Amino acid sequence: MEFKTDYSADTLILVINPRYPFTKIGIYNNKNLVFLKKLKHTEEELNKFPEIEDQTEFRKNLILKELKENDIDFDKIKMVITRGGLIKPVKSGIYVITEEIKKDLLKSVQGKDIVNLGGLIAHSIVDDLKNANAFVADPVVVDEYEDIAQITGLPEIKRRSIFHALNQKWVGRRYAKSVDKVYEDLNLIVAHLGTGITVGAHQKGRVIDANMGYDGDGPFSPIRAGSLPTGDLIRLCFSGKYTEEELLRKVSKEGGLFAHLGTFSGEEIDKRVQEGDQEAAKIFEAMAYQVAKTIGSMYAVLSGEVDAIIITGPIANSSWFVRKIVERVEKIAPIQVYPGSDTIKILAMKGLRILYGEQDVEKY
Repeated sequence: MEFKTDYSADTLILVINPRYPFTKIGIYNNKNLVFLKKLKHTEEELNKFPEIEDQTEFRKNLILKELKENDIDFDKIKMVITRGGLIKPVKSGIYVITEEIKKDLLKSVQGKDIVNLGGLIAHSIVDDLKNANAFVADPVVVDEYEDIAQITGLPEIKRRSIFHALNQKWVGRRYAKSVDKVYEDLNLIVAHLGTGITVGAHQKGRVIDANMGYDGDGPFSPIRAGSLPTGDLIRLCFSGKYTEEELLRKVSKEGGLFAHLGTFSGEEIDKRVQEGDQEAAKIFEAMAYQVAKTIGSMYAVLSGEVDAIIITGPIANSSWFVRKIVERVEKIAPIQVYPGSDTIKILAMKGLRILYGEQDVEKY
């Protein structure tokens, strides 16, 4: 299928990034951001929908309304692009959102998460945009693992690749360019610090291992419980205190900083720390300790051959938190910090490569 188009003032890209309390949208005219908006959603609005996927039309209609009110010409939108959901494992790249991808998002083949909504909204919204196709870039299920990284102590359970592929690979390439190298020639450890935390071992352009932050592996995060003592977790499952759904929610949406401190805002907790809150400092440092420990494990994965450690994501804006990590891992390799995560820009720039014919679309 041909998606290439000419560089033109009439070329617009719509970028969609749904998160729990908001949907962020951006419009790019080629490389220029021309519109950016965060559409906030109240708990009351979202609680009307039993399942995450039930929010698709609600959020889509809000996006269309916002674009219309800001005089965005729908006919000029050539592409809708979003973050990837929990579909089947894929290689790194950009994918057209097909009926098969939509079906796997609706079935939650690898889990339920707000990230699944992006593909569903993008697939639905192109029905109202006659010149656009919907795409997903570097889904969270990009799988480049070595076979040995997938083996666990139980044959029934295999380690899965679910990590922040989009931002990790983007900052990996950004770092390589900054040192006049090629990403595919470097060994990097990349730690993405967001509502979920993942640390990846990048070996010559492939992420051969990472913690699966989504479902209970590695450091705890603002909302996830991270790795837990297995026996204690099993006993909790059979304690009669919680249903299966409640426990899954505790470990994936209501764990981590939220469980300890009542908020998943890294910015708020950083502020508490600066104001002398000792309990906040203890829990925040414990999270940094676990991030550093996971970085150390990726040093072993790369056999001690590490060109750089990259720390990125929203929580990397906290110099206090980053310092607590750096103190423990600075002897491993040079450290580069890229605070924040400009998902809207990253997606737009990746989409342009398709429109300019610089990159092929992968087949799902």
